Amino acid sequence: MNIGAAAEASGVNAKMIRHYEAIGLLPPPARRDNSYRDYGAQEVHELRFIGRARKLGFAMPEIAALLTLWRDKGRPSREVKRIASRHLDDLEERIAVMRSMASALRRLVEACHGDERPDCPILDRLEEGF
Repeated sequence: MNIGAAAEASGVNAKMIRHYEAIGLLPPPARRDNSYRDYGAQEVHELRFIGRARKLGFAMPEIAALLTLWRDKGRPSREVKRIASRHLDDLEERIAVMRSMASALRRLVEACHGDERPDCPILDRLEEGF
């Protein structure tokens, strides 16, 4: 199938497919006589894997490592768990930071009158720092 069909079948757009090939995440596909890329079921399966990993927020180096492990049917699962656990820790840390940011911003929004007066605690705090 051509890149458009592979994109539709995998849920990964053609631009990203080309990018994944360019960075070596995917091996270059076979080429047809007309030089068009020719994707098969395995490539589509790998693209779906990559797409799902991206939706979970894994970074490209993590996806590359997971993809390598996934391709190796004899791999020990401890390495997969290590990568996923580290990513989970990072996500939880970022969530905590974002909750703190939301809480601080919520207090500022509640303190702002939002009327015709020029004074605004939001702008004051941004000017002063926290």
